[in-house]
Amino acid sequence: MSFLRRRSATPAGPDFDVLAMDPGDWPGNLGAGLLPAPDGSCQGVFLRYDLFGGRGPAMIIGNLPEGSPARETAEAEIPFEVAQLLIALENEEEVSVVGVEDMPVMQGDNLLIVRRLKLSESRISCVQFDRSDNVLVTIAAWDRPITDDLYALLKPLPAELFQQG
Repeated sequence: MSFLRRRSATPAGPDFDVLAMDPGDWPGNLGAGLLPAPDGSCQGVFLRYDLFGGRGPAMIIGNLPEGSPARETAEAEIPFEVAQLLIALENEEEVSVVGVEDMPVMQGDNLLIVRRLKLSESRISCVQFDRSDNVLVTIAAWDRPITDDLYALLKPLPAELFQQG
């Protein structure tokens, strides 16, 4: 995937391309969060898409580079993005990963091996895949399945979206 590459220098934002849905293509509200390391580097980006009119997010998409502490989870532990989704929904239910299934999915001309996580909370859908630049993309959705059509909407977002004013 040639468009998924490290950026040369973007000190105010992530040093990697963020793969997500363009905010202009999404009819709801969008929020973005950066995970800073103590040295100021970016340890990940997550985007929160809200379709529910301020009543909570419909989806969170995370991009975590290799070495990000947010990627480190125990076997049955939920991904960072699922935890963020539960916090945003003010859902305090204990949720765990109960199964994982690998499946091939096409994104344009590229083949992705997508891990579909089965969670103890059936209203949450979660998938993960590794990009060619070792960034882990996780998509967590509330009360809606994640279909293959979603992967066609994913694209690198412009670096300016993450610049500090």
